[in-house]
Amino acid sequence: MTPAARTQAAIELLDSIIVSARDGGPAADTLIARYFAARRYAGSKDRRAVRGLVYDAIRALGERPASGRAAMVALVTQQPELAATFDGSTHGPQPIGDGEGAIRTGMAPAWVQDALQRSGLDRAQIAALLDRAPLDIRVNTLMGTRDDALALYPDAAILEQTAAGLRLSPETPVERSDAFAGGLVEVQDAGSQMVTAAAAASADMTVIDLCAGAGGKTLSLAAAMGNTGRIVATDTDRARLQRLQPRADRAGVTIVEARLLNPGEEAAALGDLRETADVVLIDAPCSGTGTWRRNPEARWRLTSARLERLITTQSRLLDLGATLVRPGGSLTYIVCSLLDAEGADQVAAFLTRHGGWAAEPLEVGTPHGSGARLTPASDGTDGFFVARLRAP
Repeated sequence: MTPAARTQAAIELLDSIIVSARDGGPAADTLIARYFAARRYAGSKDRRAVRGLVYDAIRALGERPASGRAAMVALVTQQPELAATFDGSTHGPQPIGDGEGAIRTGMAPAWVQDALQRSGLDRAQIAALLDRAPLDIRVNTLMGTRDDALALYPDAAILEQTAAGLRLSPETPVERSDAFAGGLVEVQDAGSQMVTAAAAASADMTVIDLCAGAGGKTLSLAAAMGNTGRIVATDTDRARLQRLQPRADRAGVTIVEARLLNPGEEAAALGDLRETADVVLIDAPCSGTGTWRRNPEARWRLTSARLERLITTQSRLLDLGATLVRPGGSLTYIVCSLLDAEGADQVAAFLTRHGGWAAEPLEVGTPHGSGARLTPASDGTDGFFVARLRAP
């Protein structure tokens, strides 16, 4: 592909990403994979170059642009050399016209940036949310040790703040490796490993992972439990939950029971588990402000109305989770968001509603409200809020 053709490909991809962000469709990574699956002529260098342009444009624009062309023209203000690729050639975009390029670059929609600042993040902390993310893995201790993984990834850095984490070069093809196929390693951000460990799950417990999704934290819990006890992994998303069993089989995990729930009918479906769990983990649906390094287009998806719906869902899940905890058991609440409305404020409201419950101190991140916070700038991880709440 010529430089102009790469720019045009980036424009086409951005067009689809903008529509998907507006309509709640697939993530940018998925759309990029589909685009190149239909264009086998594009070599690996072309794919990397186009992908880089797409993500550079997404990171440059806090507000969702009107079109892919508008996004790429705006990127010219940061990468002036791109202007020459708007050459009107057969596979390239038309020259930039007078008046184009007026889109304002920025970190996030103004109302989101204000909310982050009110949640105690300074400009440097907010800017770090758009840094490029590292590649972290969790060594599955049911299959081997961290030393076993280090023998396969000798250039890896040990993540000392985790029990079994390593940081690799971002170009490492982990999911095509024998270590991954054999269940020795899973791709998982260090922050995700740390907040899951905050649940303090151990052998022979009954654990409920209330928003299990595809099971990343479920498998981490199983390893912490030594594959003894019981984990009930639930979700309302059939497609995501169906990915759990193949992952569990690869990881050698045998204690997980997946349970698909109907939205709004979760309490009835979990009636048999009422007041039985030693640990309930709620990795709640959230705005994802802490994962912008990996999904920068999430800024384009967030609206105040969507945030309000998420806050309502989080509150409902906390109340549901409380009914499942045995007397003296614990509930660990996690969001990959740095907005207090989804984190510290949610926990404060829960403690007001549920007399006798108490927040416990955590040895992770920085204390924040009745829990703790991890941020890219302070911890080198994705952004999270986590709290562990003890039942009376």
